Amino acid sequence: MASRMDEVESLADDDTLLARVARGDRGAFAILANRHSARALSVAQRILGSAGEADEVVQEAWVRVWTRAGQWDAGGSARFSTWLHRVVVNLCIDRRRRPGFAPMEEAPEMVDPSPEAGVLIARRQMAETMATVMAELPERQKAAVALCYYEEMSAAEAGRVMELSVPAVESLLARARRTLRTRLTALGIKSVGDGTE
Repeated sequence: MASRMDEVESLADDDTLLARVARGDRGAFAILANRHSARALSVAQRILGSAGEADEVVQEAWVRVWTRAGQWDAGGSARFSTWLHRVVVNLCIDRRRRPGFAPMEEAPEMVDPSPEAGVLIARRQMAETMATVMAELPERQKAAVALCYYEEMSAAEAGRVMELSVPAVESLLARARRTLRTRLTALGIKSVGDGTE
């Protein structure tokens, strides 16, 4: 019986769940967090380049959801996921602006027993190169790239998250692509592809 109730509750829309969170319903909060945390964490990690920092930002975003759920306009023009992504992007940008920020943490290398180890190593090296080059982009360009290319949002969706017009998002993307292309070319990389060039 309890699992059936959990199933029914997990089908509730975000606005309904937020109304329940505003009344202190921890179960509704858990459903929202399970539904949206993975994408929020992905966006934060792309912007910050650090899993630990990204996790802290997403936790802080969820604290804001818990404390400000009563302020949510259920009939408003924005979806909850758009608002959550906006909070995450803004927290990432704020975190990057703090003095003394260490841009990247060193991650331990994992041994991959796969027979295609050479290709996997080349892909990992390309991903590390892209992360390094991305880290040099201005914060708003980095956020636009993370939302549009990695999270596959449209320019309109990214614009709602970043509180920008579609042309402004497209301009950020164009400048980011130009900068990335120049920096990758300087490193001798002509195309990103599968990382085997």
